[in-house]
Amino acid sequence: MLSRKNKLLLLKFVSLFSIVRGYNILVITIAQYLAAVYILAPDWPLSKVLFDLNLFMIVTASALAIAGGYIINNFYDAEKDLINRPKKSMLDRLVSQRTKLSTYFVLNFMSVFFASYVSFRAVVFFALYIFGIWFYSHKLKKIAFIGNLTSAVLSITPFFAVFIYYGNFEKVIFVHATFLFLLILMRELIKDLENIKGDLAQNYRTIPVLYGERMSKVLLTLLTLLTLVPIYLLVNTFDIGHMYIYFYGSVMLLLVFLLLLWKSNGRPHYLLLHNILKFIIVLGVFSILLIDVDLVLSRI
Repeated sequence: MLSRKNKLLLLKFVSLFSIVRGYNILVITIAQYLAAVYILAPDWPLSKVLFDLNLFMIVTASALAIAGGYIINNFYDAEKDLINRPKKSMLDRLVSQRTKLSTYFVLNFMSVFFASYVSFRAVVFFALYIFGIWFYSHKLKKIAFIGNLTSAVLSITPFFAVFIYYGNFEKVIFVHATFLFLLILMRELIKDLENIKGDLAQNYRTIPVLYGERMSKVLLTLLTLLTLVPIYLLVNTFDIGHMYIYFYGSVMLLLVFLLLLWKSNGRPHYLLLHNILKFIIVLGVFSILLIDVDLVLSRI
């Protein structure tokens, strides 16, 4: 049996894991490695990619910076989350604000430290990335359009760190990135619809607060239609192997998303739509394997 002190310590660990969203960081880490193997360095031997110490340092620096970003975001959104997510917020409050800040600074320092192994440019890149996350959480998040765009850009930035490292400037990479960017932008707008109650209470000037739910749905519809452009290009212009199955499936899920969107009128509905988009994004990470199912065996 665990003692009372050990139980509290375990709960605090679970709380911190919830705050930094460890599951999201794991998915991003896997996505960076899969992108490196299948998209960014397809001609490199598999072992050279997987055991590349520089890549490991970049991915680790990304994970630490993202974890720090979740903490500072949670720090600034504490009051809003108490309204929008009371149960999760109570768990998060097991970790004090002071501990959150201390952990935030330690994670950022470690991120820059790991980046320093790669190069001075990597240090500058991650220092700017960390600053960008803080500035977004502190100021930009409360501003309509700018906050959504900034969040989407910051979400795909870790992939550009790997992209810059390999120096691969193929057009297919930018088309993949555009598709991911649009999905994340849609997710951010759905999150604003989810959190409209807390945003109103805390004077966040988000799109739903300023222009209403209907305008938000119109924008989401336009963004959904825009995702069809990179899907069409990827399926018909570039060699993506069997990954076309994923994109056809994404079109079907996005159609379902649109149908549900215009019938939605409350937080539970918007949470379902959020989960649909999250499922499409996560599924896309593992669908990278479909680009060439024989690639791993041929490169061992």
